[in-house]
Amino acid sequence: MTTFRAGSATDVGRVRANNQDSLLVREGELFAVADGMGGHQGGEVASALALEILGQAHDDPSTSTLVGAVRSANQAVFDKAGTSPDLKGMGTTLTALADVDTREGKRLGIVNVGDSRLYRARGDRLEQLTEDHSLVASLVRQGRITAAEAESHPQRNILTRALGIDEAVAIDSWEVEPVAGDRFLICSDGLFNEVDENRMIATLRRFDDPADAARELVRLANEGGGRDNITAVVVDVVSAGGGAADEAAADDEAAADDEADDDPTTQPQDVVSPAVPPAVLDEEPGASAADLDAEADAADPASRPRRFTWRVAVFFVALVLLVALVVGALGWYARNTFFVTIADQQVTIFKGRPGGFLWFDPTVELRTGIPVADVPEAELADLEAGVDQATREDADNYVANLQGQIDQLAAGTTTTTTTTTTTTEPASGTGGGAGGGGGDGTKPAGNA
Repeated sequence: MTTFRAGSATDVGRVRANNQDSLLVREGELFAVADGMGGHQGGEVASALALEILGQAHDDPSTSTLVGAVRSANQAVFDKAGTSPDLKGMGTTLTALADVDTREGKRLGIVNVGDSRLYRARGDRLEQLTEDHSLVASLVRQGRITAAEAESHPQRNILTRALGIDEAVAIDSWEVEPVAGDRFLICSDGLFNEVDENRMIATLRRFDDPADAARELVRLANEGGGRDNITAVVVDVVSAGGGAADEAAADDEAAADDEADDDPTTQPQDVVSPAVPPAVLDEEPGASAADLDAEADAADPASRPRRFTWRVAVFFVALVLLVALVVGALGWYARNTFFVTIADQQVTIFKGRPGGFLWFDPTVELRTGIPVADVPEAELADLEAGVDQATREDADNYVANLQGQIDQLAAGTTTTTTTTTTTTEPASGTGGGAGGGGGDGTKPAGNA
């Protein structure tokens, strides 16, 4: 049986008007953090609803049930967003840790959507177990920007994945083995954007009580600026599998080992080794290793290794061919694809892979002339990240479809009606006016 000890803390921070973070602590079973987005009210509703549904739907200790509970939460947030204009477009991140059963025994199930994080502190090391689903994280993984540049990137709050935005969502899930003494930290970006990992691990090591550690992390985030809501859930693995009985047995074994170390009768007897290697025992006094090598070469010239043989030549040629083949394969992989993105404030088709691959940089194939201002909001985030296309024809079709969307939006926002009145007597003419309107729906970048 795996036993846990947990503590948590959350705070609105120093800038936000309300706290859109939510947390769930079900002792011994389930721990989660959600960071909402979508206006003054939407984010708060989304995160609270997601964790409420997660807690209700996770009714069996298995990873598949945990994933299913996240899908139920996504559907609930999506459905709720359609009930009120104030909630339209709301969403939330969700990161959770749960005690699960597997064929191999007890494990810790992990799920993640968005950019809230799960860390594991083991000894002096802090390891981020989850992967951020954000635009800047994608750019870092593609090699287009550095991790340092991501910290101050103007689009660092844009998520590429969140609950409630679409009816279907991709969910990262996996399992790790519980180890007694491990400490896990689940947190929103309001913490890790303000407190670096060195201070995190130092704080997690300094406070024995997980609740004290969570409160101190929140305090440090506020001290660092508090520009977002801050939430931390700290979970300790007290025992993994064996419980107190196994720990007592381990202590007894350690004590027995200590007694054995102190008992001279249990120590191995000394083994005497020759002061010089056996191969040198027959040397004449004063003979050096170089002298022995020279004598061996003089006695048997055939024993000297050849510096260059036909085998070496064949190997060298094969190596060159292999290198050429690898370089060619890498070049084909790097260049045999296309993607569509935003460059110089317009939609542009590139040949190659987003961010380049090794030393192969993408090249401009076509500047479409479609300004970024005309791109529908729903397509903008994908284009900024780069939309992969297998062939140039696919890329052209994508651009054509995009232009079609733009034309449809333009046609739907402008209507002109003209009325002409004709009379047999002189009269002043009156004309009809043009009317129309459209809205600019902006997908919230979120405070995630």
